[in-house]
Amino acid sequence: MPRNRRPVDRAEKRSEIVNAARTLFVNDGYEHTPMGRIAAAAGVTTNTIYWYFGDKDELLVGVLNDIHNEALGRFGALAAQSVNEQVLWVVDELEKYHRLVDTVHSRTSVAACIDKWHNDFHALWEQWIAVELRNAGVDDAEIEPTTRMIVFVIEAMLTHPQDEASKRAIVDLLFRKVGVSR
Repeated sequence: MPRNRRPVDRAEKRSEIVNAARTLFVNDGYEHTPMGRIAAAAGVTTNTIYWYFGDKDELLVGVLNDIHNEALGRFGALAAQSVNEQVLWVVDELEKYHRLVDTVHSRTSVAACIDKWHNDFHALWEQWIAVELRNAGVDDAEIEPTTRMIVFVIEAMLTHPQDEASKRAIVDLLFRKVGVSR
């Protein structure tokens, strides 16, 4: 007699696949995680994953969206803190996912969906930085280059890890030099 299975909502199944991939990508790295292993961890067949995601890069974007949405929810609670503290929090969050950050940067040139995600991610955070700069009275002509400079410093901190005291000193100096202090 065939086994009765509980119908699973499409969004729920997609979430199970994303959660399994997230764990494996974070712990073992994207490159070292074959789709078959993700399928086994999610309790599905590899073909099932392809019903939800066109390829492994699209699955990575699903994982990145999941992580980013969770982080945005937590970031909202930091509104009362200084921009320095908020940037330090962002750096700490990105450091938790250093393997995925490296993967995104290495795959933007070969995967259009990852390139788009990366560009959208930067646009969102660069817009936030620009608003903070504008609110602090930075001259409009300096908003865009100052935003880029801040992004470059953050990315450098991710590729050259620093201890907490060094990160704080770098971020504090950066914002003092650009005329932002709260």
